[in-house]
Amino acid sequence: MPHVVVVDPIHPGGIERLAEAPGITLDHPGAPAGPDLAARLARAEAAIVRGTAVDSAFLAMAPGLRMVCRHGVGYDLVDVPAMTRAGVTVMITPEANAASVAEHALMLMLAVARRVLPVDAGVRRGQWRVQGQSKTFELGGRRVLVLGFGRIGTRVARLCAAFGMRVSVHDPFMPAGTIRGTGYEAVKDRDAGLAEADIVTLHLPASDATRGMVDAAFLAAMKPGAVLINTARGTLVDEAALEAALRSGQLGGAGLDVLRVEPMREPVPLLALENLVVTPHVAASTAEGLRRMSWDAAGNVLDFLAGRPDPDAVVNREVLGRA
Repeated sequence: MPHVVVVDPIHPGGIERLAEAPGITLDHPGAPAGPDLAARLARAEAAIVRGTAVDSAFLAMAPGLRMVCRHGVGYDLVDVPAMTRAGVTVMITPEANAASVAEHALMLMLAVARRVLPVDAGVRRGQWRVQGQSKTFELGGRRVLVLGFGRIGTRVARLCAAFGMRVSVHDPFMPAGTIRGTGYEAVKDRDAGLAEADIVTLHLPASDATRGMVDAAFLAAMKPGAVLINTARGTLVDEAALEAALRSGQLGGAGLDVLRVEPMREPVPLLALENLVVTPHVAASTAEGLRRMSWDAAGNVLDFLAGRPDPDAVVNREVLGRA
Protein backbone atom coordinates (compact mmCIF):
# COMPACT_ATOMS: atom_id res chain seq x y z
CA MET A 1 0.00 0.00 0.00
CA PRO A 2 1.60 3.33 -1.06
CA HIS A 3 2.81 5.47 1.84
CA VAL A 4 2.42 9.26 1.56
CA VAL A 5 4.37 11.69 3.76
CA VAL A 6 3.26 15.30 4.14
CA VAL A 7 6.62 16.67 5.26
CA ASP A 8 5.54 20.20 6.23
CA PRO A 9 2.25 21.53 7.65
CA ILE A 10 -0.37 22.33 5.00
CA HIS A 11 -4.02 23.37 5.03
CA PRO A 12 -6.32 20.70 6.54
CA GLY A 13 -8.29 20.46 3.29
CA GLY A 14 -5.47 18.58 1.57
CA ILE A 15 -4.92 16.32 4.56
CA GLU A 16 -8.62 15.42 4.59
CA ARG A 17 -8.52 14.63 0.87
CA LEU A 18 -5.62 12.24 1.40
CA ALA A 19 -7.08 10.72 4.57
CA GLU A 20 -10.34 9.91 2.80
CA ALA A 21 -8.61 8.28 -0.18
CA PRO A 22 -8.62 4.47 -0.10
CA GLY A 23 -5.52 2.38 -0.60
CA ILE A 24 -2.83 4.60 0.91
CA THR A 25 -1.23 5.17 4.29
CA LEU A 26 -0.57 8.71 5.45
CA ASP A 27 1.96 10.48 7.67
CA HIS A 28 1.08 14.08 8.54
CA PRO A 29 2.25 15.18 11.99
CA GLY A 30 1.29 18.80 11.34
CA ALA A 31 4.63 20.13 12.52
CA PRO A 32 7.70 21.34 10.61
CA ALA A 33 10.19 18.69 9.56
CA GLY A 34 12.43 17.73 12.44
CA PRO A 35 15.11 15.22 13.41
CA ASP A 36 12.68 12.36 12.85
CA LEU A 37 12.42 13.11 9.11
CA ALA A 38 14.55 10.14 8.08
CA ALA A 39 12.30 7.73 9.95
CA ARG A 40 9.21 9.35 8.47
CA LEU A 41 10.54 9.09 4.90
CA ALA A 42 11.84 5.54 5.12
CA ARG A 43 8.69 4.06 3.55
CA ALA A 44 7.60 7.07 1.49
CA GLU A 45 6.57 6.55 -2.12
CA ALA A 46 5.13 10.08 -2.42
CA ALA A 47 5.79 13.26 -0.47
CA ILE A 48 4.39 16.78 -0.24
CA VAL A 49 6.83 19.51 0.77
CA ARG A 50 6.42 23.19 1.45
CA GLY A 51 9.61 24.62 2.95
CA THR A 52 11.86 21.56 3.11
CA ALA A 53 14.73 21.19 0.65
CA VAL A 54 14.44 18.16 -1.62
CA ASP A 55 17.98 17.19 -2.58
CA SER A 56 20.30 14.21 -2.57
CA ALA A 57 20.19 14.07 1.23
CA PHE A 58 16.39 13.95 1.10
CA LEU A 59 16.57 11.17 -1.48
CA ALA A 60 18.93 9.17 0.74
CA MET A 61 16.27 9.22 3.46
CA ALA A 62 13.54 8.12 1.04
CA PRO A 63 14.89 5.18 -0.99
CA GLY A 64 11.44 4.24 -2.31
CA LEU A 65 10.38 7.74 -3.33
CA ARG A 66 8.58 7.88 -6.69
CA MET A 67 7.16 11.41 -6.67
CA VAL A 68 7.37 14.65 -4.74
CA CYS A 69 4.92 17.53 -4.94
CA ARG A 70 5.90 21.08 -4.09
CA HIS A 71 3.07 22.91 -2.32
CA GLY A 72 3.12 25.98 -4.59
CA VAL A 73 4.54 26.98 -7.95
CA GLY A 74 8.21 27.68 -7.30
CA TYR A 75 10.57 24.76 -6.88
CA ASP A 76 13.81 26.52 -5.94
CA LEU A 77 14.26 24.12 -3.02
CA VAL A 78 13.97 21.05 -5.24
CA ASP A 79 17.07 19.65 -6.96
CA VAL A 80 15.20 18.75 -10.14
CA PRO A 81 18.22 17.22 -11.96
CA ALA A 82 18.87 14.93 -8.97
CA MET A 83 15.21 13.91 -8.89
CA THR A 84 15.24 13.25 -12.62
CA ARG A 85 18.33 11.07 -12.40
CA ALA A 86 16.65 9.09 -9.63
CA GLY A 87 13.45 8.73 -11.67
CA VAL A 88 11.41 10.77 -9.18
CA THR A 89 8.56 12.81 -10.66
CA VAL A 90 8.45 16.43 -9.44
CA MET A 91 5.04 18.12 -9.42
CA ILE A 92 3.74 21.56 -8.45
CA THR A 93 0.33 23.21 -7.97
CA PRO A 94 0.46 25.57 -10.96
CA GLU A 95 -2.94 27.26 -10.82
CA ALA A 96 -3.62 27.26 -7.10
CA ASN A 97 -1.97 30.51 -6.04
CA ALA A 98 -2.10 32.58 -9.24
CA ALA A 99 -5.10 34.71 -8.24
CA SER A 100 -3.70 35.44 -4.78
CA VAL A 101 -0.28 36.48 -6.11
CA ALA A 102 -1.80 38.64 -8.84
CA GLU A 103 -3.95 40.51 -6.33
CA HIS A 104 -0.91 40.97 -4.09
CA ALA A 105 1.02 42.53 -6.97
CA LEU A 106 -1.80 45.03 -7.44
CA MET A 107 -1.85 45.71 -3.71
CA LEU A 108 1.87 46.54 -3.79
CA MET A 109 1.33 48.87 -6.75
CA LEU A 110 -1.43 50.69 -4.89
CA ALA A 111 0.53 50.79 -1.62
CA VAL A 112 3.51 52.41 -3.34
CA ALA A 113 1.41 54.72 -5.54
CA ARG A 114 -0.62 56.01 -2.59
CA ARG A 115 2.29 55.97 -0.09
CA VAL A 116 0.15 53.95 2.28
CA LEU A 117 2.84 53.12 4.82
CA PRO A 118 4.27 56.63 5.46
CA VAL A 119 0.79 58.19 5.42
CA ASP A 120 -0.49 55.57 7.87
CA ALA A 121 2.54 56.16 10.10
CA GLY A 122 1.82 59.91 10.02
CA VAL A 123 -1.76 59.40 11.14
CA ARG A 124 -0.55 57.23 14.02
CA ARG A 125 1.72 60.12 15.05
CA GLY A 126 -1.30 62.43 15.08
CA GLN A 127 -0.66 64.01 11.64
CA TRP A 128 -4.11 63.93 10.09
CA ARG A 129 -3.15 66.02 7.04
CA VAL A 130 -0.39 65.11 4.59
CA GLN A 131 2.27 67.78 4.78
CA GLY A 132 3.13 69.56 1.53
CA GLN A 133 2.10 68.53 -1.97
CA SER A 134 1.02 64.92 -2.21
CA LYS A 135 3.43 62.58 -3.95
CA THR A 136 0.76 59.98 -4.58
CA PHE A 137 -0.51 59.05 -8.04
CA GLU A 138 -3.31 57.11 -9.72
CA LEU A 139 -2.75 53.81 -11.48
CA GLY A 140 -5.31 54.66 -14.17
CA GLY A 141 -3.63 55.93 -17.31
CA ARG A 142 -0.18 54.71 -16.25
CA ARG A 143 1.77 52.26 -18.37
CA VAL A 144 2.69 48.95 -16.76
CA LEU A 145 5.22 46.51 -18.20
CA VAL A 146 4.49 42.90 -17.26
CA LEU A 147 7.63 40.77 -17.49
CA GLY A 148 6.50 37.16 -17.86
CA PHE A 149 3.10 36.24 -19.30
CA GLY A 150 2.41 32.97 -17.53
CA ARG A 151 -0.36 32.02 -15.14
CA ILE A 152 0.27 34.95 -12.80
CA GLY A 153 1.43 37.52 -15.34
CA THR A 154 -1.73 37.10 -17.41
CA ARG A 155 -3.89 37.71 -14.34
CA VAL A 156 -1.88 40.77 -13.34
CA ALA A 157 -2.33 42.16 -16.86
CA ARG A 158 -6.11 41.74 -16.58
CA LEU A 159 -6.25 43.44 -13.18
CA CYS A 160 -4.11 46.32 -14.41
CA ALA A 161 -6.35 46.77 -17.44
CA ALA A 162 -9.38 46.85 -15.13
CA PHE A 163 -7.74 49.76 -13.33
CA GLY A 164 -7.47 51.62 -16.62
CA MET A 165 -3.74 51.08 -17.03
CA ARG A 166 -2.03 50.73 -20.39
CA VAL A 167 -0.60 47.21 -20.36
CA SER A 168 2.59 46.14 -22.15
CA VAL A 169 4.00 42.62 -21.97
CA HIS A 170 7.51 41.30 -22.57
CA ASP A 171 7.90 37.53 -22.75
CA PRO A 172 10.27 36.13 -25.39
CA PHE A 173 8.70 32.68 -24.99
CA MET A 174 5.19 33.87 -25.77
CA PRO A 175 4.13 34.61 -29.39
CA ALA A 176 3.50 38.32 -29.90
CA GLY A 177 0.21 37.46 -31.57
CA THR A 178 -0.99 35.71 -28.44
CA ILE A 179 -0.19 38.79 -26.33
CA ARG A 180 -1.85 41.15 -28.79
CA GLY A 181 -4.84 38.81 -29.03
CA THR A 182 -5.52 39.31 -25.34
CA GLY A 183 -5.59 43.06 -25.85
CA TYR A 184 -2.12 44.05 -24.67
CA GLU A 185 0.91 45.53 -26.39
CA ALA A 186 3.66 43.02 -27.11
CA VAL A 187 7.11 44.45 -26.38
CA LYS A 188 9.99 42.76 -28.17
CA ASP A 189 12.78 45.06 -26.95
CA ARG A 190 12.78 44.80 -23.17
CA ASP A 191 14.85 47.92 -22.55
CA ALA A 192 12.62 49.96 -24.82
CA GLY A 193 9.68 48.76 -22.74
CA LEU A 194 11.48 49.66 -19.52
CA ALA A 195 12.06 53.20 -20.74
CA GLU A 196 8.33 53.78 -21.25
CA ALA A 197 6.82 51.98 -18.25
CA ASP A 198 5.65 53.77 -15.12
CA ILE A 199 5.49 50.43 -13.32
CA VAL A 200 7.46 47.24 -14.04
CA THR A 201 6.17 44.03 -12.46
CA LEU A 202 8.16 40.78 -12.42
CA HIS A 203 6.52 37.38 -12.98
CA LEU A 204 9.44 35.16 -13.97
CA PRO A 205 10.81 31.94 -12.46
CA ALA A 206 14.16 31.71 -10.76
CA SER A 207 16.79 30.30 -13.11
CA ASP A 208 20.37 30.88 -14.22
CA ALA A 209 19.01 33.18 -16.94
CA THR A 210 17.00 35.37 -14.54
CA ARG A 211 19.30 35.42 -11.51
CA GLY A 212 20.32 39.04 -10.83
CA MET A 213 18.64 40.29 -14.03
CA VAL A 214 17.39 43.43 -12.26
CA ASP A 215 20.84 44.95 -11.94
CA ALA A 216 22.18 48.49 -12.22
CA ALA A 217 21.86 48.46 -16.02
CA PHE A 218 18.26 47.20 -15.87
CA LEU A 219 17.32 49.88 -13.33
CA ALA A 220 19.09 52.62 -15.31
CA ALA A 221 17.06 51.63 -18.36
CA MET A 222 13.81 52.18 -16.46
CA LYS A 223 11.88 55.41 -16.77
CA PRO A 224 13.06 57.88 -14.10
CA GLY A 225 10.70 57.81 -11.14
CA ALA A 226 9.16 54.46 -12.15
CA VAL A 227 8.11 51.73 -9.71
CA LEU A 228 9.38 48.14 -9.51
CA ILE A 229 7.17 45.31 -8.22
CA ASN A 230 8.51 41.82 -7.46
CA THR A 231 6.24 38.98 -6.35
CA ALA A 232 8.31 36.36 -8.19
CA ARG A 233 11.67 35.45 -6.64
CA GLY A 234 14.15 37.55 -4.69
CA THR A 235 17.09 36.17 -6.64
CA LEU A 236 15.91 38.14 -9.69
CA VAL A 237 16.96 41.43 -8.07
CA ASP A 238 20.36 42.86 -7.18
CA GLU A 239 19.31 44.42 -3.88
CA ALA A 240 22.31 46.75 -3.62
CA ALA A 241 21.55 48.15 -7.09
CA LEU A 242 17.88 48.52 -6.16
CA GLU A 243 18.75 50.38 -2.97
CA ALA A 244 21.00 52.77 -4.93
CA ALA A 245 18.27 53.41 -7.50
CA LEU A 246 15.69 54.12 -4.79
CA ARG A 247 18.03 56.44 -2.90
CA SER A 248 19.05 58.37 -6.02
CA GLY A 249 15.48 58.87 -7.20
CA GLN A 250 16.02 56.88 -10.39
CA LEU A 251 13.17 54.77 -9.03
CA GLY A 252 10.21 56.41 -7.37
CA GLY A 253 9.40 53.33 -5.32
CA ALA A 254 9.34 49.55 -5.11
CA GLY A 255 7.10 46.84 -3.72
CA LEU A 256 8.65 43.47 -2.86
CA ASP A 257 7.15 40.25 -1.57
CA VAL A 258 10.46 38.40 -1.87
CA LEU A 259 14.07 38.98 -0.86
CA ARG A 260 17.32 37.44 -2.02
CA VAL A 261 17.83 35.61 1.28
CA GLU A 262 14.76 34.02 2.85
CA PRO A 263 13.86 33.82 5.60
CA MET A 264 15.39 37.21 6.42
CA ARG A 265 17.98 36.58 9.12
CA GLU A 266 18.80 40.24 9.74
CA PRO A 267 17.33 43.53 8.47
CA VAL A 268 18.59 44.46 5.02
CA PRO A 269 19.62 48.07 4.21
CA LEU A 270 16.63 48.40 1.88
CA LEU A 271 14.27 48.46 4.86
CA ALA A 272 15.43 51.95 5.86
CA LEU A 273 13.84 53.42 2.73
CA GLU A 274 10.45 55.11 2.94
CA ASN A 275 9.67 54.56 -0.74
CA LEU A 276 9.72 50.77 -0.32
CA VAL A 277 6.99 48.33 0.72
CA VAL A 278 8.08 44.81 1.74
CA THR A 279 5.99 41.78 2.65
CA PRO A 280 7.48 38.44 3.83
CA HIS A 281 6.75 36.17 0.84
CA VAL A 282 3.05 35.95 1.66
CA ALA A 283 1.50 36.79 -1.72
CA ALA A 284 0.21 33.26 -2.21
CA SER A 285 -0.80 32.70 1.39
CA THR A 286 -4.40 33.83 1.43
CA ALA A 287 -6.93 31.52 3.04
CA GLU A 288 -8.15 30.58 -0.43
CA GLY A 289 -4.67 30.18 -1.88
CA LEU A 290 -3.46 27.94 0.95
CA ARG A 291 -6.53 25.74 0.68
CA ARG A 292 -6.20 25.41 -3.11
CA MET A 293 -2.49 24.60 -2.92
CA SER A 294 -3.13 21.96 -0.26
CA TRP A 295 -6.07 20.46 -2.16
CA ASP A 296 -4.20 20.41 -5.48
CA ALA A 297 -1.05 18.94 -3.91
CA ALA A 298 -3.12 16.11 -2.49
CA GLY A 299 -4.79 15.64 -5.86
CA ASN A 300 -1.42 15.45 -7.59
CA VAL A 301 -0.32 12.68 -5.24
CA LEU A 302 -3.50 10.68 -5.74
CA ASP A 303 -3.45 11.14 -9.52
CA PHE A 304 0.19 10.04 -9.68
CA LEU A 305 -0.41 6.96 -7.59
CA ALA A 306 -3.40 6.13 -9.81
CA GLY A 307 -1.13 6.30 -12.86
CA ARG A 308 -2.63 9.46 -14.38
CA PRO A 309 -0.47 12.44 -13.37
CA ASP A 310 -1.43 15.77 -14.95
CA PRO A 311 1.46 16.66 -17.32
CA ASP A 312 0.79 20.38 -16.78
CA ALA A 313 1.71 19.94 -13.11
CA VAL A 314 4.90 17.92 -13.79
CA VAL A 315 8.21 19.78 -13.80
CA ASN A 316 10.43 17.02 -15.19
CA ARG A 317 8.18 15.48 -17.84
CA GLU A 318 11.06 13.42 -19.21
CA VAL A 319 10.62 11.12 -16.22
CA LEU A 320 7.07 10.37 -17.38
CA GLY A 321 8.36 9.57 -20.85
CA ARG A 322 10.97 7.25 -19.41
CA ALA A 323 8.31 5.46 -17.39
